[in-house]
Amino acid sequence: MDETKSVEPRVEVKPVVDVVPYNVDYEEALEASSHDDELIFEYPTVYVITDKSDKPRQNRLPAFTVYVGETSNIGQRTRQHLDDDAKIRADWKKLKDSPHAEMMVVGDQYFNKSLTLDIENRLMMYLLSVDHIQHLNNRRTNPQRKYFMSDQFDQIFAGVWEALRDKKPELFPVQKDVENSAIFKASPFHSLNEKQLAGKNEIFDRVEQVLTRAKQVDNEKAAVIFIAGQAGTGKTVLLSNLFNDLVNSQLTGDRAVTLLINHNEQLTVYKQIAHKLGLDRDNEDIVSKPTHFINEHKKPGSKKADVILVDEAHLLWTQGKQSYQGKNQLDDLLKLAKVVIIVFDKYQILTTEEYMDDEAIRELEATASRTGNTITLEGQERMDASAETVDWLHQLAINQQLDKIPDDEHYDLKVARTPDELYQKIKYLDQKKGNAPASLARMLATFDWKFVKAKKLVDGDTWNVKVGTWELPWNLQVKVKSRKQKKKNKTLAWAEQPQTIGEVGSTFTIQGFDLNYAGLIIGPSVTYRDGKVVFNPSASMNGHATKHRTWKGKSISVAKELLRNELNVLLTRGVHGLYLYAVDDALQQALLTAAGTKHILEDL
Repeated sequence: MDETKSVEPRVEVKPVVDVVPYNVDYEEALEASSHDDELIFEYPTVYVITDKSDKPRQNRLPAFTVYVGETSNIGQRTRQHLDDDAKIRADWKKLKDSPHAEMMVVGDQYFNKSLTLDIENRLMMYLLSVDHIQHLNNRRTNPQRKYFMSDQFDQIFAGVWEALRDKKPELFPVQKDVENSAIFKASPFHSLNEKQLAGKNEIFDRVEQVLTRAKQVDNEKAAVIFIAGQAGTGKTVLLSNLFNDLVNSQLTGDRAVTLLINHNEQLTVYKQIAHKLGLDRDNEDIVSKPTHFINEHKKPGSKKADVILVDEAHLLWTQGKQSYQGKNQLDDLLKLAKVVIIVFDKYQILTTEEYMDDEAIRELEATASRTGNTITLEGQERMDASAETVDWLHQLAINQQLDKIPDDEHYDLKVARTPDELYQKIKYLDQKKGNAPASLARMLATFDWKFVKAKKLVDGDTWNVKVGTWELPWNLQVKVKSRKQKKKNKTLAWAEQPQTIGEVGSTFTIQGFDLNYAGLIIGPSVTYRDGKVVFNPSASMNGHATKHRTWKGKSISVAKELLRNELNVLLTRGVHGLYLYAVDDALQQALLTAAGTKHILEDL
């Protein structure tokens, strides 16, 4: 045993929850209904104020506004909200005047200030993902570091959540269902690890330096803050946290912070987060696509933004396309803001429209070093896998080497003998909803089968992934009959939509998102020759990756590089496991050999 570590006694937290109308008579109601007056009135507590809308939604589900807080004195804090806050803030006045508002107060004998602050923050993270909650109020984040019982926090929070769920199941769903949502995974309320927190502090210091100067850096272009890191290293969590804090910071002006993303499904997630937290209250375009932002801010009279945050900046276009008439979106953004914070991974550049060579990437990094900061995140935050497993996947995609699959007690990495075995395993795992860590399992494939989204096939046919006699439709094709589900699907990422268990996802729908388990069909564009993984562009149907493009005045092909990145993205989607099948006979045999006897997917 490490004698330098303190061993905390295991405690059994049994929180009490009192639910009372939220109005001037709250104190009498609490005293009348309280299970334990001392825990509620004498100890630190966490409270949740809810207000149900009078207006029914089209899907007939109730809509709630929720406020989450913590306090050492519930009586004093509630009087402050009802008397003082209601006079100066419209949201508190609305809660005070609502006949439907209720207050849930949670108490326990082990609650202390740090613990209640962490429970408050975790409740914000979870409630942000609940479908019934349209608005979530609390303008701060309070993740704590070490304190008494911090090592038991997950267990304590689970007990608090279940106690609240017993009272209001519509607001507190099954915990694992919340954790599987795309909003949850991009929430700004995740606790940052040491590297992320240090990076955040550096970024805030740099933003303050730039914004308080009379002249911006370089006079013409923005200061660049570069957040680098490979897939799953926590870049999106850091950026989401920065976005929320910068919007609510005194550093930035009104309508002066914008988050940009060139990925349709991730755009939907960020828009939902911004709307639920009220970040879009004064600026409906606070989350938007780069082209829209550029076109709007190039209009006469437009002011420079204080801060632009760009998630998945490797998806920015480096040539004109559609309504974008420029030559390089990042260059344009640097002229329209004082600070540009970008999240970048060169191994996730997927199309020729996004292509940058290594020299251009080095120039971008040099600009960040000169005018801002470079924050490099390392360590796998997405995958519950050993360093050896992560390295094996990196070797396969990036270095094109296929070694023996390492043993990993936390991560299930196996090779299937047939695509149907792969699919049956994914369906089995997805059916185990609520039984962690199973559920949210989906099929994926390299883009090696034809799919033309704009071209509908006749007689209900679909564009399919086909291997021998086995086939399954490509993503975004399985029709949904329920109007209620159709409406709900508009707010869900591809993998969260229930019908997509009958589809195969591509990088166009899964990039930027997690799965608990991924079943990956590696198509014929990835082969194995002379002991090395080899990419074959002629077998790919991804025209965005295989077509030539003009770069520095020359027509070039970067297909092999982009197909390498496509495989890299697909290999790193699974949090708890990945199952592989290769169409190329030599690659499939090499994978089976690498699997040995321990890593072959067995029949169910």
